[in-house]
Amino acid sequence: MGAASAAPNITMTAPAPKCPYIGRFAPSPSGPLHFGSLVSAVASYLDAKAHNGTWLVRMDDIDPPREMPGAADLILQQLQQHSLNWDGDVLYQSQRSGAYLATLEKLQHKGLVYPCQCSRQQLKKQGGIHPSRCQLKDPSAPAALRLAAPAQSQIEFEDIFQGQQRQNIKHEVGDVVLHRKDSLFAYQLAVVVDDAFQQISHIIRGSDLLSSTPRQICLQQLLGLLTPQYGHIPVATNPDGQKLSKQNLTPSIDAKTASANLASALRWLGLPLPKARYSASSHELLSWGIEHWQRKLISPVMEKVTFNR
Repeated sequence: MGAASAAPNITMTAPAPKCPYIGRFAPSPSGPLHFGSLVSAVASYLDAKAHNGTWLVRMDDIDPPREMPGAADLILQQLQQHSLNWDGDVLYQSQRSGAYLATLEKLQHKGLVYPCQCSRQQLKKQGGIHPSRCQLKDPSAPAALRLAAPAQSQIEFEDIFQGQQRQNIKHEVGDVVLHRKDSLFAYQLAVVVDDAFQQISHIIRGSDLLSSTPRQICLQQLLGLLTPQYGHIPVATNPDGQKLSKQNLTPSIDAKTASANLASALRWLGLPLPKARYSASSHELLSWGIEHWQRKLISPVMEKVTFNR
């Protein structure tokens, strides 16, 4: 794809999603589920089922260098071992390249995509923000494709748990990458295309993705897509304040203690689980969780330290 004409100024709004409720859990197969990812899965599952909705699972497997062999199947197995049974078929992003390419071509036709060969070092000098189009030094060299964010790109939306959010894409984020130099599709593009394809109405996920949401809403608006309702729960951290993640070597959840894992997740989400319920089966715990789920019990903080389970 070559350079395109200047991007138009577009006023951004975030329309409310339409019924029915369709939620999703979209893990990356870079490793097995840990307690933090289990909490996100349980929160999205309970919110969907408490609203008589559908709960889908999508595998965000578009970054092979970061993936762990066998992790996708292991994650699905772990979900089932915790009675987190999804509706319909699992969607794999690795099988969706045609849809992503078609969307890139649509954006190029609108004059909203341009090639970029800037290095990370160059962007670091600009505070990490890519503010404008590039002058390609070598048109034959690999180039990323960036979204030309409109000059007027103030995004505002009401998060279910975190309240009113605002971000100016052009000045606070810059022109985001949609297609990488290594020819892989970027997360921001894939997630928007697939959420629209699956008709996702509600997205409940960790607050570490809150800053990405305005970029996704911006892209949705430019593509004429509906915007889901977003809710970002606190990220689980260890006592040192580190996010529970595969990068921080957080241990995998043990299927042998599935009920105890779910009980801990329910309590972490603010649900007042009676002690008599601690020994219940995974299915019974989730049924109780659906019955007692209340969004107002979720703390609006961005991070929350785990406790001994």
